Amino acid sequence: MFQELADEVVRIWVAGGALMIPLAMLGLVIYFALFEIIVYFGLNDYYNSDPDEWKHWVDEPDDAKGALGDIIQYAQHEVHSMDDVRDRMDEIRSSHLSRINSRIRFAAILVGTAPLTGLLGTVTGMLSTFAGLSNSAAGNTVDLVAGGISEALITTQTGLVLAIPGYIMLNIVKRRRDQMDAFCTQVEILTLKRFEKGKIAS
Repeated sequence: MFQELADEVVRIWVAGGALMIPLAMLGLVIYFALFEIIVYFGLNDYYNSDPDEWKHWVDEPDDAKGALGDIIQYAQHEVHSMDDVRDRMDEIRSSHLSRINSRIRFAAILVGTAPLTGLLGTVTGMLSTFAGLSNSAAGNTVDLVAGGISEALITTQTGLVLAIPGYIMLNIVKRRRDQMDAFCTQVEILTLKRFEKGKIAS
């Protein structure tokens, strides 16, 4: 069974033509970039912390622990004005979200390139088809036409197979990015309220 599957994969790969190689490389880079973002969120999942716990930490930063505790303590340590709090939170956003945004932009470009590369295969496949039709004197005309059509269809399908899950994963990471940004905004608002009430020593 495995051998039959492997033979079928090889057959489809060969029928797809030369563009299957850049499509395979593009697929590897796309999903490496996307999984890298997902792993980063997994290692920095403080934005999913229990609301009661982190709100208590904002009020009592000495009790705060972990990465979120470092963020809360940094936002309140030796601040002298509300602008200082905003600047601290902007630094925190920049250190986390800037990297994520650059990775998302990179992955989005690659995902958008996949179907276009597949369409390029459609063009080259149709050119092979027309070449086969024009070579009507040869006995292998049918084979040339069939090969061109196969190349056109397989590369287009491969490009879409790479792109569609990529778009889904992009939406997932964008939603997590927005959750992290919204969480930072909540921490900033509560910290500003605490400073306004004079509960943060300047």
